[in-house]
Amino acid sequence: MAANFEREDESEAFLIEVCWHYFVNGMTQSEVAEAMGITRLRANRAIQVARASGLVRVEVESPFITRLTLQDRLRGALGLDDVVVVPANRLDYNFQQPVGTALATWLERGLKERKWRSIGVSWGLTLDAAIKRLPTMSLGELEIVSMIGGVSVGASFNTFSVASGFADKLGAKYSLFAAPVYLSPHTDREKFLSEPVLREQVERCKQLDLAILAASDLSPKSFLMRDSLPSDVTAEMLAERGAVGDVLGRFFDRDGDLIDHAINDRVVGIEIDQLKSIPEVVLAAAGIHKIDIILAAIRGGVAKTLITDDLTAEHLLEKVEQDGWQPQNS
Repeated sequence: MAANFEREDESEAFLIEVCWHYFVNGMTQSEVAEAMGITRLRANRAIQVARASGLVRVEVESPFITRLTLQDRLRGALGLDDVVVVPANRLDYNFQQPVGTALATWLERGLKERKWRSIGVSWGLTLDAAIKRLPTMSLGELEIVSMIGGVSVGASFNTFSVASGFADKLGAKYSLFAAPVYLSPHTDREKFLSEPVLREQVERCKQLDLAILAASDLSPKSFLMRDSLPSDVTAEMLAERGAVGDVLGRFFDRDGDLIDHAINDRVVGIEIDQLKSIPEVVLAAAGIHKIDIILAAIRGGVAKTLITDDLTAEHLLEKVEQDGWQPQNS
């Protein structure tokens, strides 16, 4: 539903929301006006006021935007440390760009404060979008750590490229799990991970200050499901065991528990218990098709901060209220 603002409301939140749609989502002034329930003239005036006041340079200057009531409701309902909700372009929906931009803004503030020495990353188009929005920095003391093995396909958004992409943009070091996401069915995982180079990467994962996660459902929209599942595993098999999606290659059910399937024991990457012990864990995810896996990751105690868009946030709240859902740590 379009937001309705009183004419006299020229608050910073209003100005920033207009500018977010215009500059980040790439909407025209007419599309912004339609989405927000205002006139095109008012949208134009808001952009001019924001430019004149210094809120906008080439991109939106103010940190995240707006939807404060929605953020507060979602934070309370999900029992999270923090929630960031950004406006989606509902006329031409693309969740990766706005959520990736919000993630970049969230990261930039912490990086400028030197909050983290070691950041663990996963993969995906949302993280790739965040890399493109990050400013170039020189953080030689920072290390970007891949938390999962890689794949030979996936171009810029696979595990290897995401870790190196963050490092290049931030002037940081990086390290990788030099291994596939999934081991062959009869490989001794413990013995495999005892190799020195992999054991060192496991130790790096234990020392992380921040972990950045993405999540995928079981549909063909998921890069993992489409191109990277082992040939002996199918989406139907996982669904039969109750899976609703994956985080870092491991599959969860609606209650936030790992499903009873051997694929979870074949992952080359950080253990879920280790992930839960990291001081800050942010999940950047959006899309109606991901509602169940987002809730599963939160219910299971994996994510402590959520970055999403307003369309997803509304559906998350609706789902929570319908189901009488409670986070495990509430």
